[in-house]
Amino acid sequence: MTEPLLKPRKKNPVERTRLATRPPGARSRTALGLTRAAAEGRFELQVCADCGSVQYPPREVCGYCLSEHLAWKPVDNRGELIALSTLRHSNDLYFRERLPWRVGTVKMTAGPVVVAHIHEDCAAPEGTGVPVRLTLKLDRSGQAVLHALPAKDTPNMNDAAQMRESTCDPKFRRVLVTDGKSAMGLATARAMLDAGAATIFLGDPSSWKTVAAFDKLAADPRVQVVELDVTDTDSVDRVAASIGGKVEILVNTASHLRDGGILGRKDVILARDAMEVNVLGLMRLAQAFGPGMCFRAADGSNHAVAWVNVLSIHALAALPSRGAWSASMAAALSASQTLRAELRGAGVRVLNVFPGPIEEDWEQLTPPPKLAPAAVAKAIVKGLQDGIEDLYVGDIAEEIRERLRDNHKAVERELGQ
Repeated sequence: MTEPLLKPRKKNPVERTRLATRPPGARSRTALGLTRAAAEGRFELQVCADCGSVQYPPREVCGYCLSEHLAWKPVDNRGELIALSTLRHSNDLYFRERLPWRVGTVKMTAGPVVVAHIHEDCAAPEGTGVPVRLTLKLDRSGQAVLHALPAKDTPNMNDAAQMRESTCDPKFRRVLVTDGKSAMGLATARAMLDAGAATIFLGDPSSWKTVAAFDKLAADPRVQVVELDVTDTDSVDRVAASIGGKVEILVNTASHLRDGGILGRKDVILARDAMEVNVLGLMRLAQAFGPGMCFRAADGSNHAVAWVNVLSIHALAALPSRGAWSASMAAALSASQTLRAELRGAGVRVLNVFPGPIEEDWEQLTPPPKLAPAAVAKAIVKGLQDGIEDLYVGDIAEEIRERLRDNHKAVERELGQ
């Protein structure tokens, strides 16, 4: 059983900070299908449409019948561990810094034999195969790798060093929630505390505004309130100068949501306000906190690990009745993808969250189903613990995602009615 992770000691300020390294990241274009599945928390492999055989590693043609008709589909992730080895030497710098490292061979129930990272709670094979379950995780280079986990969850299994490297668990980490007075921000802060976060930096964008739930949460000794207005560059820079070197997970919950399309207005004030918070606010945060997080991306077991952007499913499919807001969400998604590419060099993960309508003040007239902020916050924590990149929360978000894959023009027309 994995030993529980201990809260790390405070770092000696005169010690050198270890620079971030990454595992080898070269993949073929075909193999990026694994990356897509891992980014969404799915387990998919190529399946031949002609003979039905499951393929691994990814390839251009079927290894059995040479058919070109290979589709990515969910497959049985169970298997047997048939060989195990512990690496104690590596020519690659990333793995050399993290030795010993367990790897092994797994015979999948679906057919292929694969090489995977082996969780320390998977017993060594003795005569017969040990049952395991495979999962796809993104490594620090942003590419998909196979991990073999015990057949059933074990206590503290996410505390294992290899899992800690491939996930973004909030346990013992310091988290900045940018807008702590919104319903989403309050729920996120509570969920992070429940997940074991050591410190929550709770952003206060409006010190003049009294929110009872905010004041109650701020009384928790693990919570530090910081005055943070993402529309004010000076405010963002002051907070970054104060706590930027401590933030290990940043959750951007700042959002500006208003009704209104484009043709029915005589000005662009609504669009400007939405862009100021949802897009330019994200950019200000990135410029102020991003470099510090990159610098601390390999700083011990509690290194800077993740950036979370709470967006909307309408970042992918515009809602014309909220045209200006939808445009700002789409622009925020584009900015977030750029941020992901820039942070990948340090191994810091960017998690984009695409919920459906959330139960909050500006969604008062939106018909159900609506998501409780606590449900979205719980999903964010689970997404960090699983180490994924794209998180779709709620029935509406899942439905729109599937319909976009099937017929994006139908979604465009239906949302426009």
